[in-house]
Amino acid sequence: MPIRILSAADVRAALPMPKAVDAMRHAYSQLSGGKVTAPPRQHLSTDKGVTLIMPAYLHERSEFGIKVVSVYDDNPNLNLPRITATVLVLDPATGSPKAFMDGTSLTAIRTGAGGGVAADLLARQDAKTVGLFGAGVQARAQLQAVMAVRDITHVSLISRTQASTQQLAAEISAWTDAPEVNIVATPQEVVKDADIVICATTSATPLFDGNDLQSGTHITAVGTFVPEKREVDTTTIRRANRIVVDSREACLEEAGDLIIPNAQIDAEIGEIVNGDKQGRQSDDEITFFKSVGVAVQDAVAASVVLTEAEAKNFGIVVEIVQ
Repeated sequence: MPIRILSAADVRAALPMPKAVDAMRHAYSQLSGGKVTAPPRQHLSTDKGVTLIMPAYLHERSEFGIKVVSVYDDNPNLNLPRITATVLVLDPATGSPKAFMDGTSLTAIRTGAGGGVAADLLARQDAKTVGLFGAGVQARAQLQAVMAVRDITHVSLISRTQASTQQLAAEISAWTDAPEVNIVATPQEVVKDADIVICATTSATPLFDGNDLQSGTHITAVGTFVPEKREVDTTTIRRANRIVVDSREACLEEAGDLIIPNAQIDAEIGEIVNGDKQGRQSDDEITFFKSVGVAVQDAVAASVVLTEAEAKNFGIVVEIVQ
C-alpha cells in the first residue's frame, strides 16, 4: 500500500496562497451548505498541553482527511514549536491512507486563506491599509492572504517581542509588491487608520480599544480558540454591523471574542459565499470575522496539496504494507 509523505516545503510548494484562498472558499461553502461530515474536534489534554483531533469528509468532491494538532506552551523552551500538526489523507472508497503530510505549514496556510476569503467578502473594495497585531506564523499568513485579495500599500505592525517584529517587517519588505511597513508603539496607532485589522496573537485579553476603529474597518481575529480568552473587546463587537464566523457551532463553543460579550452572529462565511446571507452592505460598516478553524479546511487543503504533489511528484512514496 503506497503512501505519499510530504514535508512542510512540499506543502508550501503545492499550496500557494491564491490557490489556498480558492480552496477555502469551497470548504466554507460546503460546510455551510450541509455537505460535509465533520464531528466536533476532540480535545485530549496532558499535563503539558492539549492535542486536537479533527476529522472531516466533504461529500461533493470526496475530500477526506484527519488532522492531529498539539499545542504545548513549554515547547519553545525545548527548541520545539509551540504548535505541531500532521494531516492524514484517506481514500473515501477504501479507507486506505493516501498521504501523510506536515500539518503545521498546512494549518498556517489554510487559516490565513480563510482570513483572505473573509477580507474578500467583507473588507471594502478600496481597502489598502492593514493594522497587524502579531509577528508569528499566522500573522504572516493572514497578511499574505489579504494581499492576495486586496492591493495593500501600508501595514502598521505591533507585537510583543521587538526582535520578531523587526524580523517580520524585514521579511514583508522583501515580498513581491511589498507594502510599506511601519512598526508602531501603541495599539491605537495600529487601528486608527487601518482599513483591515488582523489579530493573530496568543493574547488572553483585548488588544485594542474598539472606540479607536474608524468606520468601514474590517477586523479578522484568529488567535484565540477558548471561551475565556479574547483578542477584541466588547466595544468592537458592539460597534460591528456584521459579525461573521467560520462555524456557528464551533465559535459558540470556543470563541471568547463572541462568548464573553454574548454576541449575535449574523452569518457563517460560507453562507455569504453561497449567496444565502449578505456580506458588507456599505463602505461605512464595521465588519468582524472570527475563525477558530474547522476540519473541513484541512481536508480540502490537504486534497489540493496531494493532487498537486502527485502531478509534480513532490515528496516520497513508501510502501507501508508489504
